[in-house]
Amino acid sequence: MLLPNGVQRVEIDNYSIKLITMRILLCNDDGIHAPGIQTLAEALRQFADIQIVAPDRNRSGASNSLTLDAPLRIQTESNGDIAVLSGTPTDCVYLGVNALMRPAPDIVVSGINAGPNLGDDVIYSGTVAAAMEGRHLGFPALAISLNGERHYETAAAVTCGLLRALGKTPLRTGKILNINVPDLPLSSLKGIRVTRCGSRHPSNQAIRTLDPRGREMFWIGPPGETFDKGPDTDFAAVEEGYVSITPLQVDLTAWSAQSVLEKWLVNAEVESQW
Repeated sequence: MLLPNGVQRVEIDNYSIKLITMRILLCNDDGIHAPGIQTLAEALRQFADIQIVAPDRNRSGASNSLTLDAPLRIQTESNGDIAVLSGTPTDCVYLGVNALMRPAPDIVVSGINAGPNLGDDVIYSGTVAAAMEGRHLGFPALAISLNGERHYETAAAVTCGLLRALGKTPLRTGKILNINVPDLPLSSLKGIRVTRCGSRHPSNQAIRTLDPRGREMFWIGPPGETFDKGPDTDFAAVEEGYVSITPLQVDLTAWSAQSVLEKWLVNAEVESQW
């Protein structure tokens, strides 16, 4: 169990009581110097052993990409934080687990992201991808996002509370927890809701412009407006002042569609058309 200061009692022998702290691999997609990850690291270090392994720059929207066409280099900061040069969030977790954090972490935490990761955002999010990589590698994993860029300390307090609770009472779902926190003072939060992913309208803006030499170039446009923000969604919870926790899974199999697909293959006589 966790003691009041967050230290975990792990071994008792005839001569001493050995204590270790919770070990956390901390990553993000906004970059190693982003205020979200630094605020969270400061809070977590009050009761846990933290190793930051994060991109050296903003890699928002990198999703689950791994760098396979070039070697990865690291740069260790004076405080021990590790930046992965040109690395993605998934690269960072992969290297953190397999090479850079020893002993291995107890849990992978990704965030605090500047801005929410609600509904369809999880498809593109590097923050969520880092947590997914942690879970894929066999570790419990949390992704934390703030619905704004002001009250990082609120999201840090929520994260610390959840981690302390996990230390006392393990959660055995095998899922990633995607946590979105309203951009409010801690005292203004209404509580926590367990939610599902809502959805957005499709993003349909490609912003066309010219470079200084007159050559055409494009920017990806903003995300679509909210489409499904029903009362049980992550969108609704955050909008109403609640912390949203949505369990996510790595397995993308649409189980309910398997029988439909099997019947269609027979009825459409697909094999006869080869």
